[in-house]
Amino acid sequence: MSIHDEILVKLPEAFEKARASGDLLFFPSTVHIHREHDVDFQIRLCPALQNKPRLPTPDFSESAPSTQEQERKRHDPFAPPYVPNLHLGEVRDEAEGNEYVILFNKYSVVPHHILMVTKDFQSQSSPLMPPDLVQAYLFLVAARKAGRKFFAFYNCGDLSGASQPHKHLQLLPIEDDGPPIERVARTAKIEHEDRPFTLPNLPYANHIRRLPPSLPSASRSELEPALAHAFLALLDLVISTVRHDPSYPRGPPSYNVVLTLEHVHVVPRRRETHTLRGTGEALSVNALGFAGMLLVKSERELEAVREEGVGSILRGVALESVHEEQMDEHQAADEKL
Repeated sequence: MSIHDEILVKLPEAFEKARASGDLLFFPSTVHIHREHDVDFQIRLCPALQNKPRLPTPDFSESAPSTQEQERKRHDPFAPPYVPNLHLGEVRDEAEGNEYVILFNKYSVVPHHILMVTKDFQSQSSPLMPPDLVQAYLFLVAARKAGRKFFAFYNCGDLSGASQPHKHLQLLPIEDDGPPIERVARTAKIEHEDRPFTLPNLPYANHIRRLPPSLPSASRSELEPALAHAFLALLDLVISTVRHDPSYPRGPPSYNVVLTLEHVHVVPRRRETHTLRGTGEALSVNALGFAGMLLVKSERELEAVREEGVGSILRGVALESVHEEQMDEHQAADEKL
């Protein structure tokens, strides 16, 4: 049994222990389905989150102190010593030597929500590296072996909805057949399995790459090139999308990543929050929103989201799709070769 398997198997007992000790805070919630753009969006209402302490958004701007300096000035919850009841283990990428600490999310809305944190400090504004992708994917494989379904997500940059500057991916269990956006991606008819595609019904730029069906049973040496190639192709499209927008904020692009056993999704971001028309309040959106899962803290906020529309909210924090232009540019480049 691998360390990934061991961690997944002990989650239920470890979660109850952490919750009983008070080290982990669980906030009950209810899920409301809202269908738009052929997606059954899940809007999760969690009133208790109104009492959760609000963390400042990390500053990744050019004039800001380095992320390492910011870390020195405030407590890093992902640095040792770890709270024993939140610490689930550590994994090491044997090929590259990268090390990760696996922790429970201290503020859990969904049971068994875990974090894969770089053991040494790395910035949340840095892209996912091949070992990051491989180790996250191995947890998804381990979950399937345990009869469960998880997906991973990553918030990259100051406009992505990231709450901590210390690099971490998040893994979330799901009862359904994948997050809502994955169910749509799975049914998409695409001409080339080895090329990125988009879901044209969505009102914002979205880039997706289908992974080989055999990948969950692939070896470590086969996993890395497949995942890295898929992610880099999507990252190129993110950069291209940003370049098509002359008003995009200066600095490195922000984006959200959703990783499942079958697909990699990447969505470029231009804002961290959307101001709801119905309340005038800012709604923070991270990668979960683009997985099809929004989080609200009050009935008033829930109604405002329904009235304005999830698609409109996501478009407000994302970018306009230029997929057709990108495909034309790709074809023109191919013809020159």
